[in-house]
Amino acid sequence: MSFPVFLLLIFLFKSDLSKSEADTRSTIISALEKATFFLANKYMDINLDAVSGFSVLQAHLKGALEKWASEHELQSQQARVERLVKKLSSLIEKATHSLGQSDPKYFKEFEPSLAPNFWMLPHSWNQTDSSLAYTMFDSIGCFTEEMSDKCFTYLLGTWKDNGTSCIVTKACRNIMTKFGCSDYSLSHQLFYFMVADMKGCSDRLFLRAQYYKNIFCASMMKINLMIESNGFRFSSRDLFMENIMFCGMSGFSDFYKPSWLETVLTWQKPEEGCFGKPSENSEHPSRVKDQEQLLRRVKRREKVFADGCSSHNTAVAVGVLGGFLYYY
Repeated sequence: MSFPVFLLLIFLFKSDLSKSEADTRSTIISALEKATFFLANKYMDINLDAVSGFSVLQAHLKGALEKWASEHELQSQQARVERLVKKLSSLIEKATHSLGQSDPKYFKEFEPSLAPNFWMLPHSWNQTDSSLAYTMFDSIGCFTEEMSDKCFTYLLGTWKDNGTSCIVTKACRNIMTKFGCSDYSLSHQLFYFMVADMKGCSDRLFLRAQYYKNIFCASMMKINLMIESNGFRFSSRDLFMENIMFCGMSGFSDFYKPSWLETVLTWQKPEEGCFGKPSENSEHPSRVKDQEQLLRRVKRREKVFADGCSSHNTAVAVGVLGGFLYYY
């Protein structure tokens, strides 16, 4: 093969790749526009988790715009994302105000996580090491949600009025570093170290943050692969997406698998724009039990609407899709 022909083939390959990436970005942006439509209709009724999820999305969109600043061929996509950011800013502000009135105590405890510049995004990428994953998982939850929430308020400084932030109690140190945890206990352990990063906490524990993140995300990858091999049962989808969102934000790029993106996109309700309970004609009747199981496992303030839209499901989904867009 002559050298010019070889160069031509490389050019054509890169062109096809760029077109494929552009199509993928457009598909993600379209899904996020629909999800923002859901937020516009429900901002007075969604819970704090949902507002946090859309705040994570906003951070990813701003991050994507910064990375795309010099890419002239992305101008039309940039314009769409800029409109999304502007719309989200207004809607998040309205939703935050509504939350302060409807659930003031919980809102006050987690208000810092809704600040515009709270969320940090990765600027370098790692891959998980499967050899670090737990060989066995604790079959019972490692700690309650109340215990987890208390530990987060100590980091955020919201455990009392004008409280000191970045406090690490012995109890929190023990539960947040316990090995073998699974499901939401595991993802909350990772989130604990993420929040410490975002707050700039300097406790000795956080000097080993990357060590714990490597172990947690290797184990979360193992869980996600099990969920995939089991056919993405509805009761596992929320956890599956939460694992992608948190480990993706922790810089583990192997969570951004194209096949997982395609799968998550199929879970969006096309008219409502949200994520949640599948319509009965698209799912097997036995999955109704999955819905009941999910509601027992996710946040106690979970809100499922009459149309099947789930606040928590939608929150983690938009966080995942924003992460994919930022990564691409």
